[in-house]
Amino acid sequence: MKMTKIFLTGANGFVGSRLFSQLQHVPTFQVAGLCRRLSHGGEGSGLHAVGDLQQSDLTVLLSGADVLIHAAARAHIMKDEIADPLAEYRRVNVDGTLSLARQAVAAGVKRFVFISSIKVNGETTAKEKAFRADDKPAPEDAYGLSKLEAEQGLTQLAASNGMEVVIIRPPLVYGPSVKGNFASITKLVEKGLPLPLGAIQNKRSFIGIDNLVDLIIRCIDHPAAANQVFLAGDGEDLSTTELLRGVGEAMGKPARLIPIPAGMLQFGATLLGKKAIAQRLLGSLQVDITKTCELLDWKPPYTVEEGLRRCFE
Repeated sequence: MKMTKIFLTGANGFVGSRLFSQLQHVPTFQVAGLCRRLSHGGEGSGLHAVGDLQQSDLTVLLSGADVLIHAAARAHIMKDEIADPLAEYRRVNVDGTLSLARQAVAAGVKRFVFISSIKVNGETTAKEKAFRADDKPAPEDAYGLSKLEAEQGLTQLAASNGMEVVIIRPPLVYGPSVKGNFASITKLVEKGLPLPLGAIQNKRSFIGIDNLVDLIIRCIDHPAAANQVFLAGDGEDLSTTELLRGVGEAMGKPARLIPIPAGMLQFGATLLGKKAIAQRLLGSLQVDITKTCELLDWKPPYTVEEGLRRCFE
């Protein structure tokens, strides 16, 4: 039985920890994980602690690896207090990624799977006009730009050195213990507060953590994945109203939604200087995963309803 040796960065992060656990259960995979620090009891579990990627020599650890999955990153931060956020995003997400990739080439790694972001495509779509993998990138913030620059650097490196690169761009990922915007939504529903979001008719794509992990695993050795960009998603787009109702049903605590017209909410948010928050709640962001499904012979194993339910089991 041929073993595939896999090296995973960000192995104790939200996506990485779930992926690391699943990889360990595949008999033909031998996996080692990289994280910034080991939690208590992490020693001897296949995890290795290391500092900044751009300052670390990982040649020995990478030796013999067939596939490197790069899930570590400086994540999108809503209220960034860094003086120069773009410089910090570039330091971690661009310089760190390319340093790792160059070491992977030197170590003979055959495939580099990069977890990017739909923010490379942009922030919004016209309703029923979804982003596609071959669309011209249009990032609107420092995080999205850093992911695009990392993608471009990886593509150039692959062209000159022969290492295969697979790029995956997920939208918002939800699952157990997730933080950020999804966690804020669940807290509001859990408190039973009346929310003025009962008449929102936007469409947004999401992906459950287990669907994303399944897709990443498919990209490890599928021959058609080489040097491709894939958009990720559950394959079911929801309005904010539908999402809140789904979260409530999954929690067993129905959301209390008041049907206020989206135009009124947008006007009020503009007056209060909350346009960015309004965009995430009222705007659309859809992804077309047709290429992903057809080229990889893949479909999301869990529906949105199942994914939301798994968040609270």
